[in-house]
Amino acid sequence: MAGEVLVDEPSEGVVRLSISNPDKRNALDHAILDRLTELLRSLDAPCVVLTGRRGMFSSGYDIGDIPEDVFADEAEKLVAHPYTAALLALEEYPYATVAALTGPAIGGGLELALACDMRVAHDGIVVGMPPARLGLVYSHTGLRRFLDALGEPRTRELFLLGRNVDARTALQWGLVNRVVAESELEDASLELAEELASNAPLAIAGNKRALRELLRASAQLDPDVERELVALRRACFASEDLKEGVRAFAEKRPARWQGR
Repeated sequence: MAGEVLVDEPSEGVVRLSISNPDKRNALDHAILDRLTELLRSLDAPCVVLTGRRGMFSSGYDIGDIPEDVFADEAEKLVAHPYTAALLALEEYPYATVAALTGPAIGGGLELALACDMRVAHDGIVVGMPPARLGLVYSHTGLRRFLDALGEPRTRELFLLGRNVDARTALQWGLVNRVVAESELEDASLELAEELASNAPLAIAGNKRALRELLRASAQLDPDVERELVALRRACFASEDLKEGVRAFAEKRPARWQGR
């Protein structure tokens, strides 16, 4: 059963988008990602809150159930197209965006939260990036987003160790802006959203555009190097290690890496 994005308006000027895929810990499938992109391109609210239902923000890409005979193609299709489109729609939303982390934000779910302008978490959650434990080469654009937010040492620690970190550590690292008690999360995220929504829309849109273009300019790569990085990532989807990593993760056992 496909996931969905639930929409409500909890206060004036604020639209809330809630990821709901309860059977898969709010994993990001085609339906969720396409709907997020569609909504973000059509909304005009002064502030959008992105959150997750049932005590989970998102467990990341929904690649666990893809059959092995089509795994490489289908996994890359999900990650390279609808996921990228959703990230861009979120990043380019002209007004303020807030991620309310109702539960763990893992892998692609964490990057989705990081694409928001601000993040509020409750003190019982963890966040993490498991590519090293899955055999996945992460996108260079995604890595750049983490480098911009965290700096090199923390980005290396997050991606090369693959450990989850708790909310207080995430606050110290700059992955989240505020940490509150679980019972206060909804009120705290809406209070922040209402404050953002009350500010001058032209100033918000203009400053966001300037920040986005400055960050993009600093991330320019030589075209040949960028093609090489894209090819490296694409090759990982066809690797035996990624298939084994996904199997091992689902079976809760150590992976048996082959290096191919």
